[in-house]
Amino acid sequence: VIYELHVGGFSRGPGSPVSEAAQGTYLGLIEAIPYLKELGITTVELLPVMAFDPHDAPAGRLNYWGYSPLSWMAPHHAYQQGDDPLQIRNQVRQLVAACHQANLEVLVDVVYNHTCEGNQAGPTLSWRGIDDRNYYHQNAKGDYLDVSGCGNSIAANRPHSRRLILESMRCWALELGVDGFRFDLGIALSRGEELTPLDHPPLFEEIEADPELADLKLVSEPWDCGGLYRLADFPSRRVGAWNGRFRDDVRRFWKGDEKSCWPMGQRLAGSPDLFGGQPALLGRSITFLTAHDGFTLADLVSYSQKHNLANGEDNRDGDNHNNNWNHGAEGPSTDAAVITLRNRQLRNLLSSLLLSPGVPMLLMGDEVRRSQGGNNNAWCQNNILGWMHWQPDAEDQALRLFVQRLIQLRHHLADLLNPEIPHPEAGKALRFDQAGHLMRQWDGVKLGQPDWAAWSHTLAWSLNDHEHGPLIWCGMNAYHEDLSFEIPNCNSSWKRVIDTHQPSGEDLPSQAPGITGNTVAMGSRSLVLLVTEPLMEGVQL
Repeated sequence: VIYELHVGGFSRGPGSPVSEAAQGTYLGLIEAIPYLKELGITTVELLPVMAFDPHDAPAGRLNYWGYSPLSWMAPHHAYQQGDDPLQIRNQVRQLVAACHQANLEVLVDVVYNHTCEGNQAGPTLSWRGIDDRNYYHQNAKGDYLDVSGCGNSIAANRPHSRRLILESMRCWALELGVDGFRFDLGIALSRGEELTPLDHPPLFEEIEADPELADLKLVSEPWDCGGLYRLADFPSRRVGAWNGRFRDDVRRFWKGDEKSCWPMGQRLAGSPDLFGGQPALLGRSITFLTAHDGFTLADLVSYSQKHNLANGEDNRDGDNHNNNWNHGAEGPSTDAAVITLRNRQLRNLLSSLLLSPGVPMLLMGDEVRRSQGGNNNAWCQNNILGWMHWQPDAEDQALRLFVQRLIQLRHHLADLLNPEIPHPEAGKALRFDQAGHLMRQWDGVKLGQPDWAAWSHTLAWSLNDHEHGPLIWCGMNAYHEDLSFEIPNCNSSWKRVIDTHQPSGEDLPSQAPGITGNTVAMGSRSLVLLVTEPLMEGVQL
């Protein structure tokens, strides 16, 4: 389970448990590791920590996220505690070592697709002053070709660029100890001359062949600003891709959109329509609902419009297509019905994420309803909008407990919840098909009758084996009215592990209650998860 965070923002904010001198620094993040461990995540993904230009922003604002690289070798100086520049690298090493001691992996977000120099009118600060024509994609007139959205694009598959990128990766992996990288707009790194997409880009082939980089975990955005989008067929077998289709289709289903059931089923099954059910590819699907770029999860269910005026661009910036819904009021509300529905939808979305195949990723603060006030592009907000939410109220704390238990449940049922990936115990205790897969059955309100119609808002699925029958059953009611779902008979008895229509604390209790009968009542816009009693025996979440 990946947790995406900002080094400068995670340890800051009112109520931060981190000592004041260390807030916003590499060392400050060390003090916050116990929070991450208690939550149950396994991997931290750090927004850019390579040196970047903080002044690459509108007048009166600073570049907060750091997607404006100045040097690919040096750590960003502003996250250092103290004034001795020689200590910056040591502090990064200390952070990575502390994470490893806590059994947390560290991935760093790297921006190899462009530099902070912008287009032809920009300053000369980086590779432009060394070998402009060699490092950047340009046309015959010397104008920059831009698929990064930032004025220039690195020609990553030319020999000098490849060498520099690999040396940067070795520096961060071998000298600073990180476990892997997340490539910003990574598909741009697969473009060749004249921006031609390459099926076998030399850069990724060299990364795959480099023995010093062999054990690194690699993640990428499979899109760029030039329209290239390669998710399942990302041109490197080692790279896991952000599954943007998962994000969009899960949002649409719980929002109640028409024609959303069939896509939702595909995402819940590991996106076989994209990956073809190939086990070697399914592990490369990074599933997520939110990321730094866009609404936070709390804002996704609280705003129907973006509110980016604070960025100084008259609300023009930020994506206009977010599949978001405010559930009856724009922004903060005192209406009890609105608040209850929003909280339920948060649990529906998070449960869908953590019960699906793939590698799930959470955004910093989503577990405590962190809000950016409806800003879906807070790249220049080094303030409370961009910092962690350290003063959770009772509802925030209830959601955090829900997420903590949900992650624990995923760890407990990990082999079953990735049913399309061959199980290591195939043919032993459980029964699988010849390919080593658990059998998945689709249901609707009626058993064996999934409703894929455009107007349908209900879906259910179960995981089964030939000997024991159903092991897990999950019902999803995105309809605005309560419904009764038929449930399959199991060889033992069912435990109701999740019911998002229940009050906080009872929606995912530490000990799941048993249920009887052939149906389960599902409240409007809710999710129920049943697990057989033997699988939950002795489990306390």
